[in-house]
Amino acid sequence: MTATLVAKNLAGGFAHRTLFEGLDVTVAPGDVVGVVGANGAGKSTLLRILAGDLEPLDGVVSIAPADAFVGWLPQEHERVAGETVAAYVARRTGCADATAAMEAAAAALSEPEQSPPGVDPAVAYSAALDHWLATGAADLDERLPAVLADLGLDSKSVRPESTLMTALSGGQAARVGLAALVTSRFDVVLLDEPTNDLDLDGLARLEQFVRELRGGVVLVSHDREFLARSVTHVLELDLAQNTTTVFGGGYESYLEEREVGRRHKREQYEEFADKKADLVARARTQREWSSQGVRNAMRKAPDNDKNRRRAATESSEKQAQKVRQMESRIARLEEVPEPRKEWTLEFTIGAAPRSSAVVATLDDAVVRQGDFVLGPVSLQVDAGERIGITGPNGAGKSTLLRLLLGRREPDEGRASLGANVAIGEIDQARADFTGSDRLVDRFEERVPSWTTADVRTLLAKFGLRADHVERTVDELSPGERTRAGLALLQARGTNVLVLDEPTNHLDLPAIEQLEQALDSYDGALLLVTHDRRMLENVRLDRTWVVDGGRVTET
Repeated sequence: MTATLVAKNLAGGFAHRTLFEGLDVTVAPGDVVGVVGANGAGKSTLLRILAGDLEPLDGVVSIAPADAFVGWLPQEHERVAGETVAAYVARRTGCADATAAMEAAAAALSEPEQSPPGVDPAVAYSAALDHWLATGAADLDERLPAVLADLGLDSKSVRPESTLMTALSGGQAARVGLAALVTSRFDVVLLDEPTNDLDLDGLARLEQFVRELRGGVVLVSHDREFLARSVTHVLELDLAQNTTTVFGGGYESYLEEREVGRRHKREQYEEFADKKADLVARARTQREWSSQGVRNAMRKAPDNDKNRRRAATESSEKQAQKVRQMESRIARLEEVPEPRKEWTLEFTIGAAPRSSAVVATLDDAVVRQGDFVLGPVSLQVDAGERIGITGPNGAGKSTLLRLLLGRREPDEGRASLGANVAIGEIDQARADFTGSDRLVDRFEERVPSWTTADVRTLLAKFGLRADHVERTVDELSPGERTRAGLALLQARGTNVLVLDEPTNHLDLPAIEQLEQALDSYDGALLLVTHDRRMLENVRLDRTWVVDGGRVTET
């Protein structure tokens, strides 16, 4: 089925705060609309409203035809305790709800006397059955194993009916989430950060899936290359200017058009401000001349009270008329509002005293984890060296990092860490910022020499203000936890920086700021990322590819 989603005059947010308003967007079959904006601009809120999961503050969302199937895949892959892979996919695809609705309709059909007044059980069952078939629930169990195997999750590693989601690694969970997307039968698809935790192969498959969809897509993503390859339109939620704008064309076209538009707005404001300042100055001069003219007229007039008064009056009226004319020109100026400056994440990475010349060494190191074997690996990381690390999910990148950092002893071979190594890290799970502690308390634990006031001031610079620092770290969004991790890098000195998928959950301006901070950082860098633009933009000395337990250099 082809469907069109229309939002008119949409406003979203919460009772105490409106995030966006006056939003109009149409998503027709074949449209891929990329939603961009700073963290907190309301991107996820918008998707929830479009999905019908959240009521808008104003405006309406309509879908034609009315029975079209809208699918929403939230940002984080929620793993429910005890839920199998098959049950997870059924829930994410809407098949589980459709099955429950059909079974309830079948039960009502068998006992028609129990049906509510005015409800025909046969009609209700027919509608529920049609929806159940439309979701693909009838053959989901048959289709799923082949899709999982195609994504690298064969029946040896993942058994859909028995493997629990909580037992999967982050990369495996991301691939199961992709499998849920591939097996879904949505008419309109809403995707919130679908690229998180996907490796390069997974990204390529996601891009292919989005390109081949016949229905419309609305997606939120901070992966610049994915946006450039996928979207046909860009919807910008500009928190600073309180505007919502739809840009035609792809992502690169949006960047150019946005830059031109911002420059024009700044030029228009500066032209208006200069013109207004000139007129105000001239009006002030006219007033001064008016006052001076009256005094001169009275001084030069004959020594006669009547003549002095007449001269003063004539001079005053002439000058007053000129002042009024100038004020009238000021009033007729069309007001041009000053563009508000966007909040930017500006930070540096704290430096520690230089480490030994050799930071870490692996000599024929081997690690065994069940059936998986990493190695033998022989590597050396020198002080100040910048190394990018890529490879498929599950290939051993995280294990390699643990070996290098002395957190995992090799089963064979040797691993050694240099002297005076001060490690700063943002790990993939953001483990420093999980749990039930308040953010301010957790941060103070990490920097005990800092005062509470200094901690709050630093966190505020990273967009984590009073209402954030009092929350438990588990209540923070993924993006907020990542910004807290970046703040910790600034607070503590490091000479070995380890970043494991640092762009996950960061907005585009923050990613660009991180790249700038890395440019000026002079310590050793181990950067694990699947962000293709970051790999291009960050200066690297070497790149390691980890695949199948082997490490090669490119």
